[in-house]
Amino acid sequence: MLKISELKQTNQTDTLKLEGDIIGPWVNELQLCCAPLINRGQTLVLDLADVSFADEAGLALLVSLREQGAIFHQITPLLEAQLKLAQSV
Repeated sequence: MLKISELKQTNQTDTLKLEGDIIGPWVNELQLCCAPLINRGQTLVLDLADVSFADEAGLALLVSLREQGAIFHQITPLLEAQLKLAQSV
């Protein structure tokens, strides 16, 4: 399960707090939440402090979001290591 909460919204920045695992159907839910914000030209900040795990699809989405300008805040060492491996493949 993945909980997605909007923490802060300004004219130029949206911050989403993620809690749980970015896996299975939750990957699509996260994409559906993030796409409109990025498409509006907002800076997307993802607070990843409480993300426990991301599967292959979840990592691919995070890599894509980062490439589109998303900023990761409070990323855990495990998730950062997973992302580095995913980006090198």
